[in-house]
Amino acid sequence: MNTEEEVKSILKEVLGLGERGQKMTRTSPLLGAVPELDSMAVVTVMTTLEERFGFVINDDEICAQTFNTLGSLTDFVQNKI
Repeated sequence: MNTEEEVKSILKEVLGLGERGQKMTRTSPLLGAVPELDSMAVVTVMTTLEERFGFVINDDEICAQTFNTLGSLTDFVQNKI
C-alpha cells in the first residue's frame, strides 16, 4: 500500500467514512468538507498517523493547510517519513 492509500485508509477508519472514503482522491477536500473531521478527529488522525508511520508531529507543524486535501495530508506524511 502506498502512502496516499494508507492515509486514506486511516481517514476512513478514524472518521468512519465507509463508501465515501473509497471515493476520495488526492484533490478531495477534507477540513470543512468532511463533517466528521472536527477538532477531536484531527487529533485522533494525527495520533494514528504517528503510530502507523513512526514519527512525531510537533504542535507547530500542524495548520489548516495540512488538512486541506487528501493530497496535502499525504504530502505532509511523506515529508515526515
